[in-house]
Amino acid sequence: MIVKNIDELNANVFELFNKDWALLAAGSIGNYNVMTIGWGQLGTLWNKNVVTVFVKPVRYTHGFMDENDHFTVGFYPKEYRRDLMILGSKSGRDGDKVALTRLTPQAVEHGVTFAQAELTLICKKIYRHDMELANIPADAAKAYYAEEAPHTIYIGEVVGFVES
Repeated sequence: MIVKNIDELNANVFELFNKDWALLAAGSIGNYNVMTIGWGQLGTLWNKNVVTVFVKPVRYTHGFMDENDHFTVGFYPKEYRRDLMILGSKSGRDGDKVALTRLTPQAVEHGVTFAQAELTLICKKIYRHDMELANIPADAAKAYYAEEAPHTIYIGEVVGFVES
């Protein structure tokens, strides 16, 4: 797998999160966790190309995000939607949820992706912030945070990517 420079990326960034789900992974091939995400942002911050992801503190991946300096965000063909549903509904705390899918873990520079990914962004964590309930609109607070703490925001500089 060849890691490419972000200047070579040719993707419709507005469709990646909006139409397709993604897998967020943190850790190394020997010790990682992965979860499905449907919320995310791509853009620029501090003159860097960045990805912003949101992880609730109750998620097993949250600890991996806090403990590691890098993470990956991978995008998959629609034929793997069922696999992404499994990875979004099961916890890595309870066992090897990846074994329940057709996905093949693969080491990349600074992290983990899966062989079936069409695109994987490799990100260096540059910012972390816990969302504050008091600053969230009431309708969103009621809909998403009635029973769980708000998301933690992680911003990562895109330091490379791999394509299939």
